[in-house]
Amino acid sequence: MVKEVKPRRAKHSGWESRWTGLWFVLPFVAGLGLLFLLPIAAVPVISLSHWSLLSSPRWAGLDNYAHLLHDPQFLRSAWITALFVAGLVPLNIALAMGLALLLNVRVGGVGFFRMLLFSPVVVPAVAWALVWRFALQPDFGLVNNLLAKVGLVGPNWLLQFPWALVAVVVSLLIEHLGLNMLIFLGAIQAIPKELLEAAAIDGANPRQIFWKITLPILSPTLFLVMVVTTIGALKVFAPIYVLTSGTDSAEVLMIQMWRQGFKYFELGYASAIAWVLFLAMLALTLVQWGLRRRWVFNEA
Repeated sequence: MVKEVKPRRAKHSGWESRWTGLWFVLPFVAGLGLLFLLPIAAVPVISLSHWSLLSSPRWAGLDNYAHLLHDPQFLRSAWITALFVAGLVPLNIALAMGLALLLNVRVGGVGFFRMLLFSPVVVPAVAWALVWRFALQPDFGLVNNLLAKVGLVGPNWLLQFPWALVAVVVSLLIEHLGLNMLIFLGAIQAIPKELLEAAAIDGANPRQIFWKITLPILSPTLFLVMVVTTIGALKVFAPIYVLTSGTDSAEVLMIQMWRQGFKYFELGYASAIAWVLFLAMLALTLVQWGLRRRWVFNEA
């Protein structure tokens, strides 16, 4: 009778050990925890204190949050942030989808136009803002010089409300338009051609095909782009600060938070603004997530 020999499990040692990979990722995990996760967890705690770099922290409870409700600078920044998001996000999504539909053709030169529209995405944000800042100078800027040639007097695009906010929205719209356009273009090209051809054979015109077939199939991509673009608009800082020098004309909540924390050194108050901004992002995301079932197409 032949005795059955059970196969032995291979012993991992050296580079084949499962612990080797953990040792390689340990520095990254440690850095992520110390430099990213720990500060995020500390923000709500710091927001409950009066802490200036010139004095030791003191427990404040909800005083910072109560002060936010009566702070005219914070309320103005919140209003400007709402206008900024309401202006940038719908325009970005609508133009990106429209350009994706226009460029979803197979003709010569379409690749050049795709590259041209996407090229601002790879430009550094500070460099892009500096170019716009020189172009929008009230005295010698390119935009006001062109307006002067047709008999118009251009406003102060960088300091005067609401023109500074308009300048910020337009500059960021052009810069980030190409990324969402490519996302929509990829989703459009993934739509089965049989559905579109069948609808055309049944007599549907291009407008009906878009509203009844293309847009419902694109709704998951639209939902993703909407959430990501909204979060990105709420946390933008560097382009607005470089373009407007942090003036009140376009002072969004991120600039207000920076001003309180790094100019006035009120770390507790700045942390309260940061926490409110985070809660606003979370609330908008949850609202969009809750409403997705009403308009996002589900293949299942």
